Amino acid sequence: MTVATRALVKHHESHGKLLTAVDVADCPPGSVDAIVVPTNRPASYLDTAIGVAADLGRPLVVLTSGSTQPERLAKSARAGGVELLVVDVTALPRTALPRLATTEVLRGTEFERGTDTSLKRNLGLLVARVAGWRRVAFLDDDIKVPVPGDLDAAAGLLSAGYAAVGLAVGGFPDNSVVCHAHRATGGAQDTFIGGGALVIGRESMSSFFPTIYNEDWFFLLDDEGLRRSAITGQVVQKPYDPFANEIRAQVEEFGDCLAEGVFALLDDDGGFDAATDEDYWWDFRLGRLDLIDGILGRIKVRDRESMRMEIALRAARKRCDAIPPSLCVRYLEALAQDRRTWAAHVATRPVGATDLRGALPTLGLAAHGTYVAR
Repeated sequence: MTVATRALVKHHESHGKLLTAVDVADCPPGSVDAIVVPTNRPASYLDTAIGVAADLGRPLVVLTSGSTQPERLAKSARAGGVELLVVDVTALPRTALPRLATTEVLRGTEFERGTDTSLKRNLGLLVARVAGWRRVAFLDDDIKVPVPGDLDAAAGLLSAGYAAVGLAVGGFPDNSVVCHAHRATGGAQDTFIGGGALVIGRESMSSFFPTIYNEDWFFLLDDEGLRRSAITGQVVQKPYDPFANEIRAQVEEFGDCLAEGVFALLDDDGGFDAATDEDYWWDFRLGRLDLIDGILGRIKVRDRESMRMEIALRAARKRCDAIPPSLCVRYLEALAQDRRTWAAHVATRPVGATDLRGALPTLGLAAHGTYVAR
């Protein structure tokens, strides 16, 4: 079959059928043991998380790099009566986290992602394990939680057999650049659960967050498909500008294309055996390019906002066109390998070996954190 005659795979505007939606009032009783927040921004961005932790009376773990000021966070935590651990990840020893094949597959390519969000979340999983926590809530620093008790409701669902429970994201939609543009030009575009507001149990801590856009979607997978997941409650995403520059679109594209391709398979038949077939990725990439071309064709107004959207979309299209289908297969094979590597690494850390104060010494990272007692 020639490229010109291949069948393209259409974009799925929603993956909601993969989730069980549960009203907060119908959730079994439960509670999160702690809140974990990755950040690289000033301490003021953590005010919401500190407030939620204070309201619930739970510990807060902040995994930071960049401009966060631990002293300012410590002051706010003391004022709110919050037990706090701030971890600086900028110079962690190589032994803190295992070497992952997914990182190596992309190293030195244009698809390599240089952020440390995944590293922070993975370290948060290790802290949770040695602290003996059974249920933790991951929050992003630009998420508001109108009703903190919704986190406890989500934790209650874990006891009902769910591996992960996300909170519905209101406010500004949490989507990729391409999906934002799809919605902005008239497309019907849903959102999915993600690491910005995600409650997980101890059984899911054997999974990991790869260094790729949509790392939280990949966290939810196992070798059979999507771990049993639910959605409840509500959080609010603060606004941001998805079209500020074309770099965002470029760095998102590989992860967005790969995740959307895998989840399209899950939507259709509940499994993703076809994801190991290069032909599938040829067809999906054609569908992705067709989606972007369709969005570009719907941009009619020539104002500044539309021009910025077009520049970002063309950057995404160029990056999408450069994705080799063989790389998609190799990455997913590496992902399966890394799940085993991470599970083995986690298993070497004793469950409940210490309290939060002793978590970093237990992990061999005593010099990398600041602890504040409640």
